[in-house]
Amino acid sequence: MAKQTLQVLKDTFAIHSLDVDESIPTKVLACDFYFIGKTADELSLVVPQKISIDAQETDYDWRVLEVLGPLSLSMVGIMAEIGNVLAKAKVSIFVVSTFETDYFMVKQDTLDKAIEALIKAGYKIEK
Repeated sequence: MAKQTLQVLKDTFAIHSLDVDESIPTKVLACDFYFIGKTADELSLVVPQKISIDAQETDYDWRVLEVLGPLSLSMVGIMAEIGNVLAKAKVSIFVVSTFETDYFMVKQDTLDKAIEALIKAGYKIEK
């Protein structure tokens, strides 16, 4: 199978941890790109860094590599293979997914290292 193409999104993102009972701020829902993760124990938001959120904890300076899709839900190993390339390059990741594709988030200061490792492994990168 051919390697996937990944695209670097232009925005820088933040990952926020909120109290599990917090309401989702309406400014989050107005963003073009956001992720919400909620369990019985936590509420996490991924939003463009320019959106200010009153959070318990925030981690800034994340960049997003989108696996260009759509990807079929029956495809096996894509996330594992890309994750393995980045792990071997010592690049920490935060991964989120939609029905059609995966998004690998890497810290801004490791973006070039991540791109270099992915290209070396045969992936195509669009900036």
